[in-house]
Amino acid sequence: MRNDSAIREFILLGLSADPHIQAVLFVLLFLIYLLTLVGNFLMLLVIRADSHLHTPMYFFLKQLSFLDLCHSSVTAPKMLENLLSKSKTIFVESCLAQTFFVFATGGTEACLLAVMAYDRYVAISSPLLYGQLMSHQLCAGLVWGSWGLAFADALINILPAVQLDFCEGRIIPHFSCELSSLFPLSCSDTSTNFMMLLCSSVLHFFGTFIMIVSSYSRIVSTILHISSTSGRSKAFSTCSSHLTTVILFYGSGFISYLLPASGSPLEMIFSLQYSVVTPMLNPLIYSLQNKEVKAAVGRMFRKYFYPLM
Repeated sequence: MRNDSAIREFILLGLSADPHIQAVLFVLLFLIYLLTLVGNFLMLLVIRADSHLHTPMYFFLKQLSFLDLCHSSVTAPKMLENLLSKSKTIFVESCLAQTFFVFATGGTEACLLAVMAYDRYVAISSPLLYGQLMSHQLCAGLVWGSWGLAFADALINILPAVQLDFCEGRIIPHFSCELSSLFPLSCSDTSTNFMMLLCSSVLHFFGTFIMIVSSYSRIVSTILHISSTSGRSKAFSTCSSHLTTVILFYGSGFISYLLPASGSPLEMIFSLQYSVVTPMLNPLIYSLQNKEVKAAVGRMFRKYFYPLM
């Protein structure tokens, strides 16, 4: 039986206790979240509307934009609400649900970035067979496999956490709920939960990271065998946007999860970048560094807006 004295709500300390700083942070983070929504929705619209972008690379980019919308929307609305609220409470069930979806969407993005790295390797190493090797059925299977693996990983960690009793404290020194922050608040034995979280994180995130490194080592090897300088430059330019996204996602993600859950300013900064800033930057990275996306945006603008001017 569950402990009758177990608490029902947590208190998220958030980013700052100063009301003036909270007001500034609300405006800044609201603008970032708004840019995230607009940028990723625009990317989805452009890829769907332009037939020139109906290729495996942009199919995966469309999935990445959808994931960024989901990942940022799991934490940003509650964080913005708490910046304006005095209570800053969240129900235990809501906190566990947020943890699940952060885990699931982040895990799916890690898998998808590994799939996109493999896609770039196939495009560079076998350009003539690219369309055949990366068929629509294979691309759809890789995306569904990424979602399935991440959701299974999230369930493995969250289902045991649902059985925990929380009675050691109510305060979470963070702006969102994460398993590593919840374990110290439980009066149940969390040693098994912690080991499951550690093992699954190592297998999932480090596993996908190794797959990305392996793909890029083969990409570099293939590029070095290209004789012309212009050919090497063109081949590398097709990977630059994805490589930038990988560095931002894994760099901030690894650091935020390796740091102890203490609510330190450094931990908050990397957590913000991982959960809020990176999803905003991804559509900018792919639109600014990609000539095909810029051309598609221009075609869409001329088609829908130029006749009205």
